Amino acid sequence: MLHRLHPGDESCYHNVYLTTVKKHYIMFLGVENSFADWGNDTMARQKKILISLPDSLLDEADSIASSQNINRSEFIREAMKLYIREKKKADIVCKLKKGYEEMAEFNLEYSEFCLESDNRQLKHYEEKLAECE
Repeated sequence: MLHRLHPGDESCYHNVYLTTVKKHYIMFLGVENSFADWGNDTMARQKKILISLPDSLLDEADSIASSQNINRSEFIREAMKLYIREKKKADIVCKLKKGYEEMAEFNLEYSEFCLESDNRQLKHYEEKLAECE
């Protein structure tokens, strides 16, 4: 059984329908000419999606959305944006870590080469100083 969540709400850009299947809420978002604020594509038409959520997760999401005076759709959009940003950051950190690990052996060899060179130059300098005395 589908229940329309925002009947007659003219300020709402979308209609949200809710049904319960196997103790999970399933939301169907019907979008009517709304605008996305994701990236530079501000005029993009939003897509309809269908998701399943456990009761406890939906209750928690509703509570947070209500406390921030936003609807479920906006909450889900913001949560997805946050997840994508954090995922991109984590991917960059992983790539940096891999790069540092790959370069570690080269950096060690290069450092040892430079240290040996400095030591040779220091020894040569000390020998020249000893000749002057």
